[in-house]
Amino acid sequence: MRIAQIAPLTEAIPPKLYGGTERVVSWLTDELINLGHDVTLFASGDSVTKAKLEPIWPRALRLDGTVRDPMALHMSMLERVYQRAGEFDVLHFHLDYYPFSLFSRQSTPFITTLHGRLDLPEHQVVFDTFPEAPVISISHAQRRPVLQANWVSNIYHGLPAQLLRPRDGVPSYLAVLGRIAPEKAVDRAIRIAVRSKLPLKIAAKIDSVDREYFEREIHPHLGLPGIDYIGEISDTQKSGFLSGAIALLVPIDWPEPFGLVMIEAMACGTPVIAYGAGSVPEIVEDGVTGFIVDNEAAAADAIRDRVPSLSRARIRARFEERFTAQRMAADYLNVYQSLVAAGERRLRLVKA
Repeated sequence: MRIAQIAPLTEAIPPKLYGGTERVVSWLTDELINLGHDVTLFASGDSVTKAKLEPIWPRALRLDGTVRDPMALHMSMLERVYQRAGEFDVLHFHLDYYPFSLFSRQSTPFITTLHGRLDLPEHQVVFDTFPEAPVISISHAQRRPVLQANWVSNIYHGLPAQLLRPRDGVPSYLAVLGRIAPEKAVDRAIRIAVRSKLPLKIAAKIDSVDREYFEREIHPHLGLPGIDYIGEISDTQKSGFLSGAIALLVPIDWPEPFGLVMIEAMACGTPVIAYGAGSVPEIVEDGVTGFIVDNEAAAADAIRDRVPSLSRARIRARFEERFTAQRMAADYLNVYQSLVAAGERRLRLVKA
């Protein structure tokens, strides 16, 4: 198949450091090529991919301080994709609702994977306006606020099976990975670690919008014994970081659409201790790959009494069974083929 992948310009594909959506796009794109498909990636010019790269801007926007209006560049990218749409069998967008209007008015099949939260009041308006735009969820929980959307499939994220692996050693600390923000509730993770009497290592980025939260809720605790903020880490560092953890803490305070860090931990055989919001009950198998809790005391109790009984080899095996990039790509190919077949049926009806 001739497939176009259209990625956000915020981060490179793959991102240099943080960037969940961009990582997924990278893994999906490369896996589709491994399966023999012809893929063109519309992304920033500093992206590295097996696909044919169609650069829209020389550098990822988060790393380019000269760009003050990122929307202008995304609108330009949509027009470029539109002009080339006839070259592809299917167009796969990762840009939220941006393509709905323009691409509903052309003939090439398109699909959008929704990567973010959908529970804001304004989301009702956009999905009421475009009830036919085909979309894919990354968890069933993500769908709940906008059941009126045209949900075509639910496809969980997957990562390359060999990207992260368990490392030898004795796990000795608790871990936080990803982003420091109120909805990630890193302050809860600190309190859980203190209650558990275990060190905590925080490997996470801080966006400017979350700086106040960091200064108010996190920074004052960094002087506590064992509470260590180590900043952002790359994929090459994650296997060692996660394998060395007794558990990954995910005490979220928002409707998490997926939570890539959870399957990254599973890839390393590391148990996940998470609050049961959003996608968590779909991703974490309670008592197998971790435990779902609803307060700090329960988290500490699980770490002390229940985590030692989990098999890290079994956690890795469940990752391989549920969350690889190969499985993800196969799921998307089924969707692409269905869209193309539906388009061909419509064309035959028009000609008849």
